Amino acid sequence: MKLHENVKGSEALRKAYRYRWIVWGSMVLAYMVVFFHRLAAGVVKEDIINTFGLSYTEFGNLASMYFYAYMIMQVPVGILADTLGARITVSTGMLIAAVGSVVFGLAKSVFAIFLGRFLVGIGVSVVFVCVLKVQSQWFREDEFASVSGATNLIGNLGGLVAQTPLAVMVVAFTWRYTFVGIGALSAALAIMCFVLIRNKPQDMGFPPIHENGSLEENKKVSITSGLMEVVKDIHLWPCFLYVPLVAGAYIAFTGAWGVPFLSEVYGMSAKEASGFIIMAVLGAMLGGVFMGWVSDKLKMRKLPVVLVSVAQVLSWAGIVFLAGKPINGILLKGLFFVMGFTSMGVVVTWAIIKEMSHPERTGVAISVMNMITFLGLAIYPPLMGKIIDIFKASGPAYAYRSAFMFCLLATAVALGLIFLAKETGCKNIYATRKGLKK
Repeated sequence: MKLHENVKGSEALRKAYRYRWIVWGSMVLAYMVVFFHRLAAGVVKEDIINTFGLSYTEFGNLASMYFYAYMIMQVPVGILADTLGARITVSTGMLIAAVGSVVFGLAKSVFAIFLGRFLVGIGVSVVFVCVLKVQSQWFREDEFASVSGATNLIGNLGGLVAQTPLAVMVVAFTWRYTFVGIGALSAALAIMCFVLIRNKPQDMGFPPIHENGSLEENKKVSITSGLMEVVKDIHLWPCFLYVPLVAGAYIAFTGAWGVPFLSEVYGMSAKEASGFIIMAVLGAMLGGVFMGWVSDKLKMRKLPVVLVSVAQVLSWAGIVFLAGKPINGILLKGLFFVMGFTSMGVVVTWAIIKEMSHPERTGVAISVMNMITFLGLAIYPPLMGKIIDIFKASGPAYAYRSAFMFCLLATAVALGLIFLAKETGCKNIYATRKGLKK
């Protein structure tokens, strides 16, 4: 009888290992839509400015509406991920994003286009936290960073679509019909997510894939107390601040100001410029997978992030120094690739935060990180737009160089912060840190 039960249990676990890829696959398809909207604004900048008569600062604010919405939703999303679960949260969010994309595409006024961008941000804001929450239930701890890198890789395919393919679609169908079509696709994804996603293996009668361990002292902690514990944990703050400083620079460049920079300084068309920016997106895709794999393989978190952060600072120094100067196209693409690749040290910081947090409050911890991250991401585009507006009288090259200097300084600060992070050894150290386990 015992042997039969063991065989039955093993078969159930094998089924869980197979089905987790369906759950994960559904989530990352939704995550592609997140990246598409995050980076799409830069490609349609001229269409939006010409249609609505916006200044550069106003366009920067429009791009940031996504990030403001994303930011204010993070703590609620973390609570929903830990309580209601990923299935309902993601499905509902994708429906809201679908409505926002349609409103954006059909907008006849400045208010409507800002509203559409804001609704998109509200809708897609739920996906990332839920992806990491689901990964924490369906994958082992020594798989987490590698799977997070793969999540980043697939998600960034949406960023690729938001470059040259989006430029082509805009020419073929206009920017309005393109965004309406993305809204319809988002609605279809919402239905798919509801049908296929399950919050954890036990929801399908499978055994748990990994045990988080027993922390009886903390099981009855309220949502508010759990949130306050995360916010007050000073050991989490180096990573909380590292992510927005690095990701903000990357997203502002690829999603808002990279294409305009190449168009105004080097005279490229939007289609040609987006082909250059794709190199940064490709770098981020490969960098996320590489960083996650290396970190899991070495059983180390901190050192890989330190090393890649040094390269990140050097890449931004190259962009600042060479902005506006005659430069070989291959060298420029290579510089953008390195900048994108090295920005993915953030993938490992996600694992650090998870491994330093209580297993039952993973969603809250990630949501706090995301709230701080998207505050940073919201600040970057309008601030850089303001810098460009101030210095544009000195010529576009000088104006963009001044804006990119801000990114260089931010990544240098991030490098200093990561030295303060703790090494987790690719395992949850919450109990050890809190003195609950010797």
